[in-house]
Amino acid sequence: MQTVNTYKDLAKAIACDSNKIEITGDITKGTVRIVTSGAVSWAIAIGAIGIAYAAIAMIPASGGTSSAISAIAAPAAVASIGVSATTAAIAIATGAGSLAVIKKLRGYRVESHSDGKAILVKK
Repeated sequence: MQTVNTYKDLAKAIACDSNKIEITGDITKGTVRIVTSGAVSWAIAIGAIGIAYAAIAMIPASGGTSSAISAIAAPAAVASIGVSATTAAIAIATGAGSLAVIKKLRGYRVESHSDGKAILVKK
């Protein structure tokens, strides 16, 4: 089992096809929300997240924060899965350099979630 506490490390764990991932810290809430969101909510959100991710990719490193951009560039995603999940999705995609990792994250289920910690298991 891999333990992660940053979006970049989570992106790496997903890209490596880890069977079990323990998530700790501030990234837990948004990540769990991505995994547990319904299919319709996710379908609405992924398009907006893709647009926001593309916008972030074109901004120099000092140009802004992903949370500010997610609230402006991805209102459909924010409305369907929430600010924390939208910010998490954009941060994971940015850390991985691809939207594919977020789609792979949807292939996990939440085995347990409590006290700022979650365990994801591949379906």
